[in-house]
Amino acid sequence: MKIQSFILGIALLLFAGLTRSVNAQDSNKVTAAIEWVETTHDFGKIDLGKPVTVEFEFSNKSLLPLIINSVQPTCGCTVADYPKEPVQPGKSGKIVVTYNAASKGVFQKSILVKTNASDNYISLLIKGEVASL
Repeated sequence: MKIQSFILGIALLLFAGLTRSVNAQDSNKVTAAIEWVETTHDFGKIDLGKPVTVEFEFSNKSLLPLIINSVQPTCGCTVADYPKEPVQPGKSGKIVVTYNAASKGVFQKSILVKTNASDNYISLLIKGEVASL
C-alpha cells in the first residue's frame, strides 16, 4: 500500500512539473505588438456629402513583423486603406479611413482591425456630426 501511495505521489509531482513547464513556455511566447497614436477620432461638424479622412498611425513595438490581416469598416459609408506588406520591427504605418456622410445628424462608426499581435479585433472609432450644406 505504501509503494502505491509513493508511486501515485511521484506521478502527481511529475504531472504538476510538466504542467508548470508548459505554462511557462506559453507565457514566454513572443508575439507581435502594435501601439496606436489614437484609436478614436472626432471629426466635429462636417458637411453632408463631403468625404473626410483621418489617418490612424501605429508602430510595431515588437521584434517580429506586424501583419495587418484585415480592416473592416462596419458600414458602406466608410472605406479604409492599410499596409498590405508586413510592418517591420520598430517601423510605423497608418490606416487611412474615409467617411462620406449620406445623411444629417450625429454619427459614430467602427473600423475593425485584425493583426497578428492579438487574437482579438482592435476597434478604431470615428465620430462627429453631419451638418447640412
